[in-house]
Amino acid sequence: MTSAAALVERAIAALERLAGLGETIADEWTYVHDLETVWTARLRAVAASPTGLSVPDAELETAIDELVAEAGRIVDPHRAIDWLSTLPTATLVALGEAAW
Repeated sequence: MTSAAALVERAIAALERLAGLGETIADEWTYVHDLETVWTARLRAVAASPTGLSVPDAELETAIDELVAEAGRIVDPHRAIDWLSTLPTATLVALGEAAW
């Protein structure tokens, strides 16, 4: 079974890919990187919290894998920008954390 921190890093890697796609829209470059920066920090803070994440179960691992896979299917830069908030929010909910 994968650790919760490793699951978070999978989501962050998918977030980085989405940002790379979204940054192809020149007018959105700053917005894209602001979202990437803030959400990456939030996800890593959750993974590193002193209380720690509970040991992931198979359902959690499957949920994160499905989110990452869905993000991986995105090819439209505008949809990628939408998912720069959707992916981390859904990841936090799957982890049992407050999304906002």
